[in-house]
Amino acid sequence: MEYHRITSIEDPLFKQMHQLMQEVFPPEEVLEFDLWKDPLEDPGIRVFVCVHEGKVVGTTEYRYYEDFNVAMTDFTIIGKPGLGIGRYLAQKRLDDLHGLAQANGKQLAGMFAEIYDPYRVEHYEFGGVKPMDPYVRREVLSHLGYKRLDFPYVHPSWNNDGEAVTGLDLCYLPMNGSEDELSSSLIVAFLKRYYTVLSNKPQSWYDMVERLEQTETTKLLPI
Repeated sequence: MEYHRITSIEDPLFKQMHQLMQEVFPPEEVLEFDLWKDPLEDPGIRVFVCVHEGKVVGTTEYRYYEDFNVAMTDFTIIGKPGLGIGRYLAQKRLDDLHGLAQANGKQLAGMFAEIYDPYRVEHYEFGGVKPMDPYVRREVLSHLGYKRLDFPYVHPSWNNDGEAVTGLDLCYLPMNGSEDELSSSLIVAFLKRYYTVLSNKPQSWYDMVERLEQTETTKLLPI
């Protein structure tokens, strides 16, 4: 398999990647094809595909914030079972992030990720791809060491229509493996930076941020 970075919508592999996203994710979670132009050209956003026999069989997008020394996994898609794609993408991503942190003169502190909670929302089928089943993905994140941040999470729709997306948890992977809480100010700063691109956020998102700003730390709980 090949770990290939996508930096342009003109890359022929991007069309395959976008089709895979449409097959797996709910419509409100997928940016339109043309709207990917700027994100892909942004050096801070890292989009990679897993290529097997000339076909895109998996993809992941993530970013590293030098000033926070944390990363965010935007998404991970496994398109076919039985190829070890999930482990391959996770390891390649982590190797890349450790390299970015090292170049920043630091050791990576941790990584955020959003995860659907199938115990609250059961209708996500993710294209019928079993490794993408939300129950499976939740257990995988737990095995990787991610923990759930203890607050009701609201995700602004990527349609930028002001709608709130619920039924998700914001999680965090502490690289030292021993943290049981996280600075709320870091969470707030991260969320404000991450969602800057969306100008039309729901009021419930602002309310969530305001509640976080009133606390010093947020508990990290088992997934």
